[in-house]
Amino acid sequence: MKIAIIGYGKMGHIIEQVALQRGHTIVSIIDIHNQDDLLSDAFRSADVAIEFTTPATAYSNYQRCFEAGVPVVTGTTGWLNRLDEIKKQCEEGGKTLFYASNFSIGVNIFFAVNRFLFVFFCLWGFHKIVN
Repeated sequence: MKIAIIGYGKMGHIIEQVALQRGHTIVSIIDIHNQDDLLSDAFRSADVAIEFTTPATAYSNYQRCFEAGVPVVTGTTGWLNRLDEIKKQCEEGGKTLFYASNFSIGVNIFFAVNRFLFVFFCLWGFHKIVN
């Protein structure tokens, strides 16, 4: 698989290392100093872009991936206030984005328990838990 990496910090380096060990090809590495490479032929040749950046840059990175026709897998947190926009682009425009802002099983179990407790407390009349 041909992979583009967006964000070359700790996670970007780990992704590169694991991808190469598994026989994949890194066709492009995008970081803060080479944002224009998102327009390159090398980037456009990627089968997927794996994005781990910041909330401030994530949304624009997704847009540029969509423009290049490259599907995105992201682990960036803090951008979900724009999730509805992204969903609309994916559903209506045929774009692809897979997001999981926390891949930890334990954290996701914690989130599920919190959803359950919220419903439970609402059923029992506890609508305002914290003042």
